[in-house]
Amino acid sequence: PYVIVCNHQASLDLMGLAEVIPERCVPIAKKELLYLGTVGWACWLSGIIFIDRHRRDAAIDVISQTARTMWRENVR
Repeated sequence: PYVIVCNHQASLDLMGLAEVIPERCVPIAKKELLYLGTVGWACWLSGIIFIDRHRRDAAIDVISQTARTMWRENVR
């Protein structure tokens, strides 16, 4: 398993980024993207994991759970 960390500069960059990352990789995005209408729906339907940057504990829990799942299932 591996993690790719990217610092995109705009909300729409995530859509382009999803095209270039290897298959079976799941992007993690800020939860605010979920509320951008069509972009939010497209992100949600494509399986993006959303983290709440304003609630540090919740964000850490989501990332930790994702890391445990990656380790347990030996997936990227």
